[in-house]
Amino acid sequence: MEVIPAIDLLEGRCVRLYQGDYAQSEVFDENPVAVARQWVSQGATRLHLVDLDGQKWGIR
Repeated sequence: MEVIPAIDLLEGRCVRLYQGDYAQSEVFDENPVAVARQWVSQGATRLHLVDLDGQKWGIR
């Protein structure tokens, strides 16, 4: 089994949304590149990136 870590991005920061609510987002890191590097250093070979700004406005 391969675990693929996800990084949700909102306004350039790593966030978690509470039940998909943009008004209830928690920033857990200001530097997405550092977060990605941390996952890679822990052995991740893939990352799932979610652009919440694009998703919010329906940009595909």
